[in-house]
Amino acid sequence: MAPTATIGPATTISPATTALGIDVGGTGIKAAVVGPGGQLLARRSVPTPARHGADAVLDTVVLLAREVLAEAGPVHTAGLGTAGVVAPDGRSIAHATDALPGWAGTPVAERLEQGIGLPFTVLGDVQAFLAGEAALGAARGAATAVGVMAGTGVGGAVWANGALLRGATGAAGHLGHIAVPGAEGELCPCGRTGHVEALAAGPAMTGLFRRAVPTASATDLRDVARLAAQEHPKAVEVLTRGGRALGTVIGGVVAALDPDVVVLAGGVLDSGPWYEHALRAALSETTLPSLATVSVVRAELGSDAVLLGAAAAGRDAHAT
Repeated sequence: MAPTATIGPATTISPATTALGIDVGGTGIKAAVVGPGGQLLARRSVPTPARHGADAVLDTVVLLAREVLAEAGPVHTAGLGTAGVVAPDGRSIAHATDALPGWAGTPVAERLEQGIGLPFTVLGDVQAFLAGEAALGAARGAATAVGVMAGTGVGGAVWANGALLRGATGAAGHLGHIAVPGAEGELCPCGRTGHVEALAAGPAMTGLFRRAVPTASATDLRDVARLAAQEHPKAVEVLTRGGRALGTVIGGVVAALDPDVVVLAGGVLDSGPWYEHALRAALSETTLPSLATVSVVRAELGSDAVLLGAAAAGRDAHAT
């Protein structure tokens, strides 16, 4: 009989139903052993040694994983969610930003399997977020769901027929780089112009406000939101414009996929009512009339969504 991990005096959980989940971001790494109902049986977190390169990041992941497994293991499977675009086979990093220098091309699954001794699947962070919401949160029970995360960037993911849709290159659902009316000429962090991220992400809206009102004191989106709460017309306009742009893009995605639910997450949603109200209105106005009442909900799992989704994806990928 397989060994079990014990929780409390009377509850045991088989390693076949637990999994190791890892969340690698530009600033922090989290690792946890996750039970079948989302229980975090053991967890650790440390800053990401991003400036030291991919090897340092992977070495840190291995050390954290060994610590949580020593406390609450054993498990049979593992998953990792990470910034960047993951190759469709869930093994390596296809593209990455400067937040993780040297991360692109890294064979993450292979390296971690060698260092930890568990089979790994790797997802993009927004993919892992949606996998978590589908397993345990706001998209639970949905056959088709769209996840949207708006923060320093705009990311998306698609859950279709009860599984993540990775796409031919791993970038399925990457809706931040869909062109949207009103963004013509606006530079996106990807280097192209006209994408919704250039209007709807936090830094983009802060930049737009500072260009419009160069005398105002606004170092980040929190300042813009504070000014909007004081009824500054340009601050309200920038937040409304960003929300409408993202809502318009989501409306097109809804028309293409007809999902059961759209799950919203990200720090931009905390900037006051203007952004989300405009997003919902634009979605309703621009999608097919029969789809205008699609369920649009806030995410439920908070900052642990990527961690929980990575564990769930690892468990599903290697289920026997």
